[in-house]
Amino acid sequence: MDTLKRGNMSFTWLNGGVTHLDGGAMFGVVPKALWSKKYPVDEYNRIELRTDPIFFQKDGKNFIIDSGIGNGRLSEKQLRNYGVLEESHVDKSLSKLGLTTEDIDYCLMTHMHFDHVLGLTKKADDGELLPAFPNATIITSEVEWNEIRNPNIRSRNTYWKENWIAIEQQVKTFKDFIEVLDGVMMIHTGGHSDGHSVVKISDGKEVYVHLADIMATHAHQNPLWVMAYDDYPMTSIFAKDKWLKEILENEYWCLFYHDALYRAVKWSKENEIIDSLKRER
Repeated sequence: MDTLKRGNMSFTWLNGGVTHLDGGAMFGVVPKALWSKKYPVDEYNRIELRTDPIFFQKDGKNFIIDSGIGNGRLSEKQLRNYGVLEESHVDKSLSKLGLTTEDIDYCLMTHMHFDHVLGLTKKADDGELLPAFPNATIITSEVEWNEIRNPNIRSRNTYWKENWIAIEQQVKTFKDFIEVLDGVMMIHTGGHSDGHSVVKISDGKEVYVHLADIMATHAHQNPLWVMAYDDYPMTSIFAKDKWLKEILENEYWCLFYHDALYRAVKWSKENEIIDSLKRER
């Protein structure tokens, strides 16, 4: 497992599985000749996208950011269509840290698309879906929670009833922002989805920002490079531009859930990488 230790914080990436999605869709209108210089692509025009929850501890509480793609949650057709070559083993990752899924106190859900939310539930022997983190408070924006339960003609392809029905009693929502604990904030941005949020964590020495799917990988740093999957691309552009100005000016860390190359990157004010954690393969 990859771990970033800086300041007073430690972040560990759990094994949440992997997908391979169309590179053109992931970079929207950006020509392949440009984006393929920054991110590897296979012969099927697919790019590797991890779905690895980010684990950290703060004030004696155990957090994960997003939940992976679960295990046994996708059909054979879905596994093939989404290029899933490995499903989640979050429980095994936690065991290496001396923890179990019951020890997680908070699940911070940037949004609830299938590749972020499937890991919140698990199948019992009789096929019933049960909470994967039974003692956790699951936090997401009010807009996101409303939409997963009432998807529209477009979003119903990624917001599935079975992904929320078993965990609805654990969910806590917020409107504009929420400070979960001192130094741990979620801020609603919209863009990728209407209810999309980012996570900002401060330990007094360093600041860490997870822009989630408005900047899915380090290669998406250009504010104009947004996904075809984004429901509100102009909102994504404005939000990413705003956040990146703050991130670069203050040399914050960026944490990634999907990036198959980098787990975390710190850019200088001049937009050069000055520190990073690469993913071990």
